[in-house]
Amino acid sequence: MNPITAKADPTAATTTGASVQSALLPATTAIATPDVATAASIQDNTAKTPNTAASISTVSRARTAIQNAFALLGTPYRWGGNSPDGGFDCSGLVGYVFRTIGIDLPRVSRSMADQGTKVASRDALAEGDLVFFGRRGHVDHVGIYIGNGQFLHAPRTGRDVTVSSLTTGYWAQKYLEARRLATGS
Repeated sequence: MNPITAKADPTAATTTGASVQSALLPATTAIATPDVATAASIQDNTAKTPNTAASISTVSRARTAIQNAFALLGTPYRWGGNSPDGGFDCSGLVGYVFRTIGIDLPRVSRSMADQGTKVASRDALAEGDLVFFGRRGHVDHVGIYIGNGQFLHAPRTGRDVTVSSLTTGYWAQKYLEARRLATGS
């Protein structure tokens, strides 16, 4: 999902940032993204990132992956699915998104859990990290961390690609680990 750019309207100087944003975006945009605040906070974090060539490249590619994933919100879950047209299962979604930035991953979540480097703790998660879930130490689900304690994933049959909390509820209890891929080029 690419941000919409518009020229500043001098008459809008007295409006709030949120009302300017809603005036510039079509009404359907708010429906397509379940958490506009999450998308805004991802963009706000850009200014907080160290300004080195390596970090810009890594952050840029991770954000591109997240933007590509956001564009898939609402795509139906389909077991074994790996395309927007046919639907996605969890690993099909993650594999598809990372292929868009030139990273090939194994097809299943338990094999994806062997890629990259392990993230030390939930507090150390960064946008674009893969987050893994399961029971008794066995990985059976994967998603993409998007920041602010949330991740994007294809949850299960009957549900669409969505954003869920990593800090509360079902997924917080099933969290096993996270892995960071080398997204720099």
